[in-house]
Amino acid sequence: MEMLLNGDCLEMMDKIPDGSVDMVLADPPYCSGGLHAGERQKSTRQKYTDKDGRRGAARFPSFSGDNMDQRSFTKYMRIVFTKAREKTKPAGIVAAFIDWRNLPAMTDAIQMAGWVWRGIVVWDKKSSRPQKGRFKNQCEYVIWGSNGDLPINRDAPCLPGVYSCANVPSSKRHHQTEKPVELMEDLLQIVPGRAVVLDPIMGSGSTGVACARMERDFVGIELNRQYYDTAKSRIEQARAEIKPQLLN
Repeated sequence: MEMLLNGDCLEMMDKIPDGSVDMVLADPPYCSGGLHAGERQKSTRQKYTDKDGRRGAARFPSFSGDNMDQRSFTKYMRIVFTKAREKTKPAGIVAAFIDWRNLPAMTDAIQMAGWVWRGIVVWDKKSSRPQKGRFKNQCEYVIWGSNGDLPINRDAPCLPGVYSCANVPSSKRHHQTEKPVELMEDLLQIVPGRAVVLDPIMGSGSTGVACARMERDFVGIELNRQYYDTAKSRIEQARAEIKPQLLN
């Protein structure tokens, strides 16, 4: 199955057959860019990017959905992952990115949605803003779980709980908060080849590019039209590049 959809994920997921997905891999807006309401209500360009509009991530449009307080964020994520679980096979996997500030909210949302919470994967970004007298916030996290029981004889290797992977340089990004494709490829190893992977908030399509490289089928949904077009182009290019390799 290969499907790219432009629209609200809660509406677009109705187009996906129930029980057809092997993994939900999502990188939603963290809603944590600021420690008080005034900061959270700023645009993502103001919160997450530098002022270099030519090569910095500020050259991309701000994305919506990043202004919720923790209570609203928890409720919305519960609704999204409840809907996504309906589309997922028994023993299917969920994995969702988050940072330290909304880590408790995401673990609550995953469990409220009916998934069995299995743990936290650490992503060491290898860099962060230095602050004297404080520990660096150089890690983000992936909350993962399963749709019910998770048999130990699945066709998947024993995977690490910590991944060290440099963040995408601003000059090479397609999105303000883009994740490395290499990291997505590592996470996809939790499901076998030809698995169907759903990203309900796909942004610029890094999960889809990783699926193309890893021979997984992909279903991606994105609300912003510009990011959707970028994702479609990147995924099509990745599929085109992998075909000659498969023929050799």
